[in-house]
Amino acid sequence: MNRSVQTIIGIASVVAMGLVAQAAVAQKSGGILRIYHRGTPPSGSIHEEATNSTTSPYMSVYNNLVMYDQQIAKESMDTIVPDLATEWAWNADKTALTFKLRDGVKWHDGKPFTAADVKCTWDLVQGKSKAKLRKNPRKAWYKNLKEVVVDNDYQVTFQLGRTQPAFLALLASGYSPVYPCHVPPKTMRTAPIGTGPFKFVELKQNERIVFTKNDDYWKPGKPYLDGINWTIIKSRATRMLAFTAGEFDMTFTHDLPTPQLRELERENPKAHCDLTTTGGTANLIVNREKPPFDNADIRTAMALTIDRGAYNTILGEGEHKDGGAMLPPPTGNWGMPKEVLETLPGYGPNVEENREKARKLMEKHGYGPDNRLSIKVSTRNNATYRDPAVILIDHLKQIYIDGTLDVIETSNWFSTVARKDYQVGLNLTAAGVDDPDAMFYENYSCGSQRNYTGYCNPELEKLFEKQSMMSDPEERRKLVWEIDKKLQLDGARPIIFHFKWGNCWHPYVKGLTTHVNSMYNGWRMEDAWLDK
Repeated sequence: MNRSVQTIIGIASVVAMGLVAQAAVAQKSGGILRIYHRGTPPSGSIHEEATNSTTSPYMSVYNNLVMYDQQIAKESMDTIVPDLATEWAWNADKTALTFKLRDGVKWHDGKPFTAADVKCTWDLVQGKSKAKLRKNPRKAWYKNLKEVVVDNDYQVTFQLGRTQPAFLALLASGYSPVYPCHVPPKTMRTAPIGTGPFKFVELKQNERIVFTKNDDYWKPGKPYLDGINWTIIKSRATRMLAFTAGEFDMTFTHDLPTPQLRELERENPKAHCDLTTTGGTANLIVNREKPPFDNADIRTAMALTIDRGAYNTILGEGEHKDGGAMLPPPTGNWGMPKEVLETLPGYGPNVEENREKARKLMEKHGYGPDNRLSIKVSTRNNATYRDPAVILIDHLKQIYIDGTLDVIETSNWFSTVARKDYQVGLNLTAAGVDDPDAMFYENYSCGSQRNYTGYCNPELEKLFEKQSMMSDPEERRKLVWEIDKKLQLDGARPIIFHFKWGNCWHPYVKGLTTHVNSMYNGWRMEDAWLDK
């Protein structure tokens, strides 16, 4: 090799090593990350909840077997990385998934993590263990799981009833942490113990949630922060003013509709603000078990009166997206494209034509200007829910339905709708994973706790199974579109819009990447640091 070439290579190597060294020392350790929260979480037990009120603060307590890379915005099978598992492998017919586990990991109370904890977790979720979850919103995710087998202390195998390629994606969700065998579910609600980068310290109702650094964390050098403090402020205006005043380093995750995000950007021109899809929808839920909503005509009329364009103008400044159950492309992996969506009734631009059809359906059952239907429209007591609920009430007035807003506290909302103690509701539903197996089984499968409307279609259930077994993404996608079209035609849970919501943080907050196709999986906070 020519000496000059050697010299150039040597210089390049030194420069490269210098850059690596700079990157290695770039992160600063120390400091408390201050974030506001919209309300008291219903509990700290992620397996029992269905809201980012729990996952956003408490994800930092836990680890998964595998997780989505925290620094890649769009989640997919290709972005899944090891966590408590070091590696994994399928058997030949993809009915058994084996994980090798890390040795030397400790729970926050000092007890060792082993394969037994993995088995205990999924026995609990499946309802097989003596201990029981108070709520079990994702039991439906694991209906194909037959058994979790402990091969040895550091190897475990998930045995499935049939092939299910997306099973790994479910395990990567922030909704799939590993729990300790030795801690009962009641304790996990109030004082959760994990293996994650931060330890739970305290929750004070309507005041704060406090986490401190896990000095024994098994990932060397992490976390960088000394802790995270979440302060509960119910007023959106007050939260925004406090952020601008520097009382907080970061807004609550996906807290800001488009108008509020733009306002916060104007007030904080140096802040990092992003407006992203979340995998979430505003949707109409109707209790099919309560008259007159057991009548399909009434439900159809309510779906037809929705003016999606008005929602987008008022709340989204044109940023929201129309779609079915699955998040539409390009950020979504499985949603219907525009040309397919527009073939569905109620998605076209002629709102008045749709409302005339709706009024005829209402008149068919005796309703009209002199005989209006009075109902309660229930929703969760924060502005993100209340704002679209108020618009829904206005839209219902156009078809002889007078709605009264019924607000329910976050701590009670999910249990209320799960036991179907409502008439009509404005709900926000977001996917724990951008995959049909998560969406269909959790929200539309017969008997699922999260199927708030009671929708049940045995023929569609067979298609849920069929798409779940498919390994060719393109063929699976076509079938998913057909299923989604049927859900919308049936008015299973009419989708009003797919929302974009904003996050802001001051420029000294580093190491965060907002995920764009699920709002639940990107808040481990082990990479976050403060450049102060």
